[in-house]
Amino acid sequence: MGKPQVISIVLNAHLPFARYCDSLRVRHSQAGSSHTAAENDFSVFEPDSRQDGPFRLDGFFHPGSSFPYFPGYRSETEARPFPRIKLSMEEQWFFEALSDTYLPLLEVFDHLERDHVPFRLAISFSPLLCYMLQDECLIRHYLSYVDKQIEFGVWEMERTENDPDLYALARFYYDRAVDKRILFTERYEGNILNVFNYYQKKGRLEILTTAATHAFLPIYTGYPEAVQAQIEVALSSFRRTFGKSPHGFWLPELGWSPELDAYLRAYSFNYTIADTHAGILRNPKTSRGSFYPVKTPSQTLVLFRDFRASRDIQDAETGYRLSSVYRDYHADAGFELPTGMIAPFLNARLGRVRTGYVYHTNGGRGQKKQVYDPALAANLVREQALSFLDARYSALCEAAELGGEEPVSLCAYDADTFGRFWFEGPRFLETLFREGAARQDVHFMTPGEYFGKQDRQGIAALMPEFSSWGFNGYAESWIDASNDWMYPHVMRSLERMLELAERFPNDTGLKERALNQAAREILLVQASDWPRMLYNQEHAGYARNQIEMALRNFTTIYEALGSNYISTEWLTNLERRHNFFPNINYRVFRRKH
Repeated sequence: MGKPQVISIVLNAHLPFARYCDSLRVRHSQAGSSHTAAENDFSVFEPDSRQDGPFRLDGFFHPGSSFPYFPGYRSETEARPFPRIKLSMEEQWFFEALSDTYLPLLEVFDHLERDHVPFRLAISFSPLLCYMLQDECLIRHYLSYVDKQIEFGVWEMERTENDPDLYALARFYYDRAVDKRILFTERYEGNILNVFNYYQKKGRLEILTTAATHAFLPIYTGYPEAVQAQIEVALSSFRRTFGKSPHGFWLPELGWSPELDAYLRAYSFNYTIADTHAGILRNPKTSRGSFYPVKTPSQTLVLFRDFRASRDIQDAETGYRLSSVYRDYHADAGFELPTGMIAPFLNARLGRVRTGYVYHTNGGRGQKKQVYDPALAANLVREQALSFLDARYSALCEAAELGGEEPVSLCAYDADTFGRFWFEGPRFLETLFREGAARQDVHFMTPGEYFGKQDRQGIAALMPEFSSWGFNGYAESWIDASNDWMYPHVMRSLERMLELAERFPNDTGLKERALNQAAREILLVQASDWPRMLYNQEHAGYARNQIEMALRNFTTIYEALGSNYISTEWLTNLERRHNFFPNINYRVFRRKH
């Protein structure tokens, strides 16, 4: 048997910014306030609950329920009714991702480490997500979210006690929620980034960074300071979180344009990842396809995504994750049970939301959905993991015949593919590593490890073509008739931010706070999430609200600085609401001379 073929798996962990806004954090007591009535004129922009409109989620706990299998869960609320809590839409996404993707991934790593199974994986954490995973308020509310799932499980076990199949699933989800809470609070001590960093230090994991707010960077290459700010804030966040500089940079949405080459090299990134067609559809084309990296004129190394590896898992017709015996993400009990049974998961404006209790499979075309069977799903996971390894090995053997350096199958996915949207995904990854360790023909490496074993001089010199992993492979998902209205406003505000950074180079105190907040708002409005939601017509009203809110906040600051008057109360409210990147320095937007 020849040399083992190299597979590299890279996950991108990112979510839209989740903010929590309650009476304790946002509202300020008028008692003791020194603000005049004129200062309170800024209250028209105050981020109170009315600004959130239909994008708030009110949930509550039933005061009479009990947890017979989970003593001691109440902590500070012992012997008192559960408090009424408010959840925003993006918080719901964050909690689902934490429970269904990030914690299960760490469980996979723990299992493999326990059994001495070697594994290699790369993951990119967006700076926004890093902030959210360390925000004490979000973590407290995540635990409340899990407590609500546990309580719902008690009700579900009572409801399904006469149906053995459904009862077994209800008990499975209940136990899972209890385990997640214990795992998060006791084993991981409420900080999963420390655990990911632990595996990075052991050489099992490679952590990449990405743009500060996951901006689609090709759009902003006409404003060098914007790209620099996205990268500099990301680097600062990464060093503070993980104690080192990253080797790789994940291009948000795999959005590559040739202008980005100089930026990546200027900030000492060793490599990045582009979509398949970035190399094979350009002229001149790379002679050996997407299984071989290239180096740009600035000597940045570029790996290309293995399109078939993505298709095998995510294809809308034949992808593994849609197999008929797998759990149907959309068939949550929160959408299927009568209203009276899901009271804690109802909201007068949003209606029903996910509970985490899902009883049915995807089913096949024209087939009735069946009750989910975890054992049957586990058997299929192993079959598909073996098929996946065989397909990667076969493709790499064909690529190796072209000669040159070692080919690599770069398998790039959104992290939420494994867990949140594909319940069996974490088990699939674990099975891949277990089966791969038992084979001699495949070998898992992180991108950095792969490049460490290659002769850099032998890597072909080529500038990849403009590309992304969006619809049709270019920028259509971020610039089309559904979202192009936002860019004149965004660019105008960006120009004003550059102006502020030049006009106030050394300010301190309240002005510096305002300038730093202006920088946060400009970074936030650049997030790729908003135009993508508008393009897909999913949560489009919410996305538009986020864009308009960030632009309004920035404009208010800009005009206040121009009139030399800033409302301390209004600014403090905004800082508490959009409090990401606490150490940001607005001077990152200064022109580099």
